[in-house]
Amino acid sequence: MQETHPQPTPEPQQGIGNGLDRPIFFGSVIIILSLCLPLALYPEDGQQMLGRAFDYLTHNFGIVYLIGSVATLLFLLYLALSRYGDIRLGDTRPDFSTFSWSAMLFCGGIGTSILYWGTVEWAHYYESPPFSVAAGTPEALNWAVSYPIFHWGLIGWALYCLPGVAVSYSYYVRGAKSLRLSEACEPIIGRQAHGLLGRIIDLLFVVGLVGACSTGIGLAVPLIGMCVTELFGLDRAAWGFSLDLIVIFVVTVIFATSVWFGLERGIKRLSDWNVGLAFALLFFIVLVGPTLFIVELGFEAVGHMVQNFVRMSTWADASQTSSFVESWTVFYWAWWLALGPYMGIFICKISRGRTLRQMILGCIGYGTLGSVVFFSVLGNYAIYLELNGMYPVLETMNSAGAPSAIVGVLSTLPWPKLVLVLFTIVCVIFAATSYDSSSYTLAASATEELPPTQHPARWHRVFWAFLLGLLPITLVYLGGLKPLQSAVTLVSVPLFAVIVLLTVSLYKSLRADTATQDGPAVAAD
Repeated sequence: MQETHPQPTPEPQQGIGNGLDRPIFFGSVIIILSLCLPLALYPEDGQQMLGRAFDYLTHNFGIVYLIGSVATLLFLLYLALSRYGDIRLGDTRPDFSTFSWSAMLFCGGIGTSILYWGTVEWAHYYESPPFSVAAGTPEALNWAVSYPIFHWGLIGWALYCLPGVAVSYSYYVRGAKSLRLSEACEPIIGRQAHGLLGRIIDLLFVVGLVGACSTGIGLAVPLIGMCVTELFGLDRAAWGFSLDLIVIFVVTVIFATSVWFGLERGIKRLSDWNVGLAFALLFFIVLVGPTLFIVELGFEAVGHMVQNFVRMSTWADASQTSSFVESWTVFYWAWWLALGPYMGIFICKISRGRTLRQMILGCIGYGTLGSVVFFSVLGNYAIYLELNGMYPVLETMNSAGAPSAIVGVLSTLPWPKLVLVLFTIVCVIFAATSYDSSSYTLAASATEELPPTQHPARWHRVFWAFLLGLLPITLVYLGGLKPLQSAVTLVSVPLFAVIVLLTVSLYKSLRADTATQDGPAVAAD
């Protein structure tokens, strides 16, 4: 199919307040401020409260996340491979080339987190492996390299894709006037989509997005800060939280600028550049590093994950041999779930003209492939250094923290300063591309009506860009990984019910529309 690329849509000339959904806008702001202030004023109590909530939810409701995640993947594959896969989203060709579409998809959904976890996630599993495997053994290494690919692979991207399919079908095929989740749930909740229940659904989406984004920024900020201190010879302990604030401000300005320019001139271009820079960095590591080891271990990791996919997907650890499932698998599914509605709306906005099959297989396929490449290169290089005694990755991570270990790994490469500069730039742009799309999506969901050819007002997008920095500042102030895990798990709980509503509404709409004489629009042969 020949792809065409229409001219960028002119930005709307809206004044402040025009087209604004005031209940969603002001309600979201009040809720976010209400969450941030207590945590900032009482950090110790807030940290303990978040920890207790995380432990309770993951131990008592973890099985719900496990079952729901597997069901999501199976349902999407059914849609893609059935007659529903031919349905075209809109009566036009795709707005973006496959490269730009997949770049925006990957950058918007991943962010700096993949640079952080791609380098050190294996270390957590190597030291505390699943299935009662002895730590530090070859068997532990097999799980250490395959579990990151599992957590960032098929199921995770399916949790992103499902809301995208539901919202896109409602928006492009059924003619919904806005990109709110409540409208996509209308086939089930009826007129309540425009009433109190609809408002609650949309508010839950906003809070869930801000909470999940905060986790990503909370991981990115210390990493970028460590890179800056290494490059400029600063004392990290002396700068402390002040440096984190500066990093958050700089990143916020970058993605606020990007979101000001919009999808075509801002987010698209930034994503294209970032994918090019990131893969240049990965290619350099493969070229100058232990090339054969990186490729072979990556190939083994994919094979081990494929062989054990069912086991990993269904392991609930009923006998409680460890906290692995709760701390990692349930946390990851909660993270993907909390970000899912946001990614769904963003995927919808960039996917006009594609078929459901192209959207589903592209989202799951390109997303998984990109994750495999990042983990195979960054993680396997770090493993090589550890196994051959060339750099103490585990010792550094346990004593000085993951950001120090990541910077140490990069410093072993030729031209370390140049590598660190490139890595820092990629980190900052990854953070920006992830959160400019978040800001765009928040603005879109708080706009009363948004035709497919229009965008939210510029001031509205920039406002959300700066508001997105509040909760991350609070969580970074609390410190550590546990508050980040706890926050994203908490905000994902109510969204689970929203995803169920979206799924049932989507299936009901598909059945009803294809049962009519005309049916929905399908792709041309």
